[in-house]
Amino acid sequence: MDKKINPGHGQHHGDIAPGARLLPRITIQAFCLHSQTAQMAELAVHDRRMAKVALTTHNGGIEGAIETYRANPTPNLIVIEAAQDTSSLLEDLERLADVCDAATRVIVLGQANDIQLYRELIRFGVSDYIILPSTPQALVNSITELFASDGAAPIGRTIGFVSAKGGAGGSTIAHNTAWAISQATRQNVLVVDMDLPFGTAGLNFNQDPPHGLGDAVFGGEKVDQVMLDRLMAKAAAHINLLAAPGTLDRTYDFDERAFEQIVEMCQKTMPVVVLDIPHTWNAWVQHTLSAIDEIVIVAEPDLANLRNAKNLADTIKSMRPAEAEPCLVVNKSGVPKRPEIAAAEFASSIDCRLIGQIAFDP
Repeated sequence: MDKKINPGHGQHHGDIAPGARLLPRITIQAFCLHSQTAQMAELAVHDRRMAKVALTTHNGGIEGAIETYRANPTPNLIVIEAAQDTSSLLEDLERLADVCDAATRVIVLGQANDIQLYRELIRFGVSDYIILPSTPQALVNSITELFASDGAAPIGRTIGFVSAKGGAGGSTIAHNTAWAISQATRQNVLVVDMDLPFGTAGLNFNQDPPHGLGDAVFGGEKVDQVMLDRLMAKAAAHINLLAAPGTLDRTYDFDERAFEQIVEMCQKTMPVVVLDIPHTWNAWVQHTLSAIDEIVIVAEPDLANLRNAKNLADTIKSMRPAEAEPCLVVNKSGVPKRPEIAAAEFASSIDCRLIGQIAFDP
């Protein structure tokens, strides 16, 4: 631990700031005194900025860290939960410094809301001090301030739309939402049609591009900026399209992480990425849902949609406990002669926030 490290000024709030940046491949070890603190650190790895970070938690606080590093190499960052009595904290940090590499950084978590203690820790060389109780996002914000390079590419926000049942209208709402965002904000939006055999984004935007998402996933090459620019089609002002091939000349079986690198490159290219996710359930769909920022479940107000939406919502929440919970759009309400569940009751039953209700338009 270098005692002349410049302190990191973490933003201690729960929101991910616009233009957030991916962290590099670093190792982090957290030494905690309480299970709640360990849980907070473990939840931090679900943050999209931590995709390349290896984080482990250990018991014992600073004493556990000192004992560990007597015989083991130190990681890039050590997170220490301080005891409630901080009278010997600086002395303990001095002992920790004796067994740490000079380049290792330290973040201290503690319950004392004491500006004098904070200043002393920063003068000593601690990178940041976070007051407990805190949140996983606050911890990630602090880590990002320390390690994310100013030259790192900003992360675009990803919004995934998935239908609770075939024909519920998830694709149509995804495409219209992308259009609305582009027109309201004048930001570039990329629509990624992930329904490779049956996707309709090309039709809805009146485009028939010669290349698209199929070329990226089947090409066998690493997708870089040049390749992505070649595959994207300009659908309108501020609207770009990564279209599905929409053909049945092959089967579309993918590994769990088949789309991971493509989505990451899209995030580096566009400030907003709208993912039109097909109504299917397999490893790559689950992985995609677990990794994106916001998920919108689109459902019609009937019993089958209610069952499926409930299953989707519960599974998504369990997959991504530190991320935003899925939202709900009720589509095609008011179909004549069809028994319906009221939108508010539907949302309450699946424990999701209702963000929109769209009436049936014959």
